[in-house]
Amino acid sequence: MNNLFDLNYARALDRADSLAPLRGRFYTVPGRIYMDGNSLGLCSVDAEKAVQRAMDDWKTHGIGIWTGAETDYFLYHDRIGEKLARLIGARPEEVTVCASTTLNVHQCVATFWKPTKDRYKILVDELNFPTDRYAVVSQIRLRGLDPADALVTVPSRDGKTINEDDIIAAMTPDVALILLPSVLYRSAQLLDMERLSREAHSRGIMIGFDLCHSIGAVDHDFANIDCDFAVWCNYKYLSGGPGATAGLYVNHRHFDREPGLSGWWGNRKDTQFELRPDFEHDLRAGGWQTGTGPILSMAGVDGALEIYSGVEMKAIREKSLALTRYLMELIDAELARYGFTVGNPREDARRGGHVCLEHDDAVRINEALKAADVVPDFRYPNVIRLAPVAQYTRFEDVYELVRRLVEIMETKAYLNYSDKIGPVA
Repeated sequence: MNNLFDLNYARALDRADSLAPLRGRFYTVPGRIYMDGNSLGLCSVDAEKAVQRAMDDWKTHGIGIWTGAETDYFLYHDRIGEKLARLIGARPEEVTVCASTTLNVHQCVATFWKPTKDRYKILVDELNFPTDRYAVVSQIRLRGLDPADALVTVPSRDGKTINEDDIIAAMTPDVALILLPSVLYRSAQLLDMERLSREAHSRGIMIGFDLCHSIGAVDHDFANIDCDFAVWCNYKYLSGGPGATAGLYVNHRHFDREPGLSGWWGNRKDTQFELRPDFEHDLRAGGWQTGTGPILSMAGVDGALEIYSGVEMKAIREKSLALTRYLMELIDAELARYGFTVGNPREDARRGGHVCLEHDDAVRINEALKAADVVPDFRYPNVIRLAPVAQYTRFEDVYELVRRLVEIMETKAYLNYSDKIGPVA
């Protein structure tokens, strides 16, 4: 039996990795272990080239960039949407890029939430990333309703995960809309989106998902999931750049719905520049755009998605699972003795793309890791999130991460750091 905590074993896994060549297309720093791909993915050569191309087109064409450049920037959102649709098993016309995750939550709630006297509540979970809840509460207040009454929150039984049976039990006749994460941002729990969508629709409830912590790492199949809408950011596993333009999915059966928030960039393209006073909805996901697309931000996403050309999401998912599985095995074998535990589901079918490493002294250990040239991510109160990304993380990196953690604990180097949490985790 191989000794898992062995550099040669990790390197053997890397030699057998069919995705290993992708690493060379990213900017990595020698000696640095990057484990924060679920907050901001690394810059790729492809993304850099696409942004530079857009800059050059701007310099060359000026206002003519929209239709005069080789890249059709006027319909750029459609081209990028097609690339994204392939990653989630959706139709090309069902996906677009626009705005931010939070604004797209506002857009989807405004579009799909049609409260009536008897059915007016929105169901969320207790553990979702808070921006989604902020947006939902704002929409409830805009309709003149009281969040204390109109917002249904499914509690967690253990403070880490959400029981899907509890979600289904909360789908009462007064619920009109559901918004849930695909993967919980702290514990990496992957929800059964297909089951939840089926249960919601059987009760006449609209349902959507936030894919921020799954897209680019999990091989979704939206043809079977068949939810009504989805939102996500493109800067985590997809590596589209800091604050990159976000993604939006609208199921094709809803194309005849009017957007809750209309804007000129969602107008039919053949009449958009006629500037008519009445909005003419473009009957595709792009019809839910509002303002002019930010080309330089979109270019980073466009370039980053080239990484997925010729690569199946199944292969990405398999390596992601293998990396996190290897990390959990090393945590059990080498780090448990120092008080570390794994706070995420261990089953492949219930785990997203990161590992939730828990410790009572996580704040100081997280700081010690950064001093040891490891880039982790901290979440209050005791979670160090570690996200190996299939496109550029090696098994050797996982081994080296654990080796440095063992050294930190053996030397008690973490005691040299404050246990106070900084403004940015």
